[in-house]
Amino acid sequence: MLRGLGARLARHGSCALTGIIAHLRLLPPPRTAPGAGLLCAGAALSRGKPKSAIINCKNRCAKYCPSYIPLPSSWAVSIPFFHVVFTGKNEYDLLVIGGGSGGLACAKEAAQFGRKVAVLDYVEPSPQGTAWGLGGTCVNVGCIPKKLMHQAALLGSSLKDAQHYGWSISQPVHHTWSVMAQSVQNYVKSLNWGHRVQLQEKKVKYFNIKGSFSDPHTVRGLTKAGKEVSCYNIVIATGGRPKYPVHVAGALEYGITSDDLFWLKESPGKTLIVGASYVSLECAGFLTGIGLDTTVMMRSIPLRGFDQQMASLVTEHMESYGTKFLKRCFPTKVEKLKSNRLQVTWKNADLGTEETDSFNTVMWAVGRAPDTKTLNLEAAGVKTNSETGKIIVDASEATSVPHIYAIGDITEGRPELTPTAIAAGKLLAQRLFSQSSELMDYDNVPTTVFTPLEYGCVGLSEEAAVQRHGSDNIEVYHAYYKPLEFTVAERDATQCYIKMVCLREREQRILGLHFIGPNAGEVIQGFALGIKCGATYPQMMKTVGIHPTCAEEVTKLHITKRSGLDATVTGC
Repeated sequence: MLRGLGARLARHGSCALTGIIAHLRLLPPPRTAPGAGLLCAGAALSRGKPKSAIINCKNRCAKYCPSYIPLPSSWAVSIPFFHVVFTGKNEYDLLVIGGGSGGLACAKEAAQFGRKVAVLDYVEPSPQGTAWGLGGTCVNVGCIPKKLMHQAALLGSSLKDAQHYGWSISQPVHHTWSVMAQSVQNYVKSLNWGHRVQLQEKKVKYFNIKGSFSDPHTVRGLTKAGKEVSCYNIVIATGGRPKYPVHVAGALEYGITSDDLFWLKESPGKTLIVGASYVSLECAGFLTGIGLDTTVMMRSIPLRGFDQQMASLVTEHMESYGTKFLKRCFPTKVEKLKSNRLQVTWKNADLGTEETDSFNTVMWAVGRAPDTKTLNLEAAGVKTNSETGKIIVDASEATSVPHIYAIGDITEGRPELTPTAIAAGKLLAQRLFSQSSELMDYDNVPTTVFTPLEYGCVGLSEEAAVQRHGSDNIEVYHAYYKPLEFTVAERDATQCYIKMVCLREREQRILGLHFIGPNAGEVIQGFALGIKCGATYPQMMKTVGIHPTCAEEVTKLHITKRSGLDATVTGC
């Protein structure tokens, strides 16, 4: 039968096919056509048909032109990893919508397999007019500028410590926002350019335009020309954007978000940050650290989703560090005064009172929303969670439409973390184009909150472990410790704390590790490997620590919460 089909394909010379037909399987007839067949792209184009006419091999027959090869209605052609070469200029093996960390990783990985890849990326300016270049949230308004400004704040603390170590520091020490901002922004712009160069080197086509689905196989670039790009596989990786509390009068007109903060040319001055997320606490931390009057307004608990004992210690330290907290409060309106300051009115839920204060800057950090508004997902048939708006995917990152995938912050139930998006993007490209079957493992993903005293963790929180296994089956080892560098500097180490959550069974597998202290990310990264490999408490205790370090305290945990004994580390 293959020989007969090959002869008929040869006679049908207007189709340019490369590769080998790997399988001819008995499949149900496609619902989109009365019979099965192979699209003849060349014939379609020669008859003036739209260039978006394509076939999606993984999704059987997609669109049909009048000149297709008829097959029995009970048969369809399944051609895994089969390359159909079109004479049209805008046909791609992979189209990635979104130029963030996950999307770029997927595109570059696919290009390494010799595939024709395109990336569509466009940044809609924030309500305050802030825009940026290629690279997504992490590079432009997230991880990178956040960590650099966090470092600026840490240097301020180090200057204070330096005097205890014999350094003569001229007083007073002053921080200049504009110098820091310019340096950070210049570095971010260099990363933008670097991404452009990498795409060019890997022959990935970059379109600086919005993408919108015309149908499940065609994406229209939202430009005046209305250019359409058709492809075999589509990856949605548009990420998310900060939410505005639109029910608060003046929120949109006068407030900013993290999309704006990192691109301010001048100091934000006295700042109110509304929200209890890690974005809120990280930004409040470095603003306080560079000497700005900073207040955090929280309606509920801090760091929802993280271990709540650790979250409380983080905010306690921030209060001692100088950050002010308005707890159980929520804003009702923001007004601009003649002095150009912003007057915020809020309610205290506990006291039932209404209060006001004025600030130079009001920043909203009340969560993020998936960036899907221009995608026209309905036209493609892609299903989303009705509550969150995020795209529903399966273990292979596939959406409700088999050849359309989604990765990163846009997806439902996935960690909103750059490394997971990058790893998921690479693995997806490998499954699509190199016959890999490896799926992304989202368990035991480490992360760190870069507050003044950093909080790093991997695995389950104590609450999640108890909920999953029951309190009687959980053992928690913990310790309060003092970093050596805090001693001479006479720094308070009250909130420096480590907690290891284990099963109580004989092997005592480690379920979660939580660390508050200097360089928490560096500490947790190494232990994450062990926990990923199923490390147990006895194995951890057999591990020799590096002395003197904060990380070695993890290898010496021996006091359980259940015992009620004092967990304060004494001696060196």
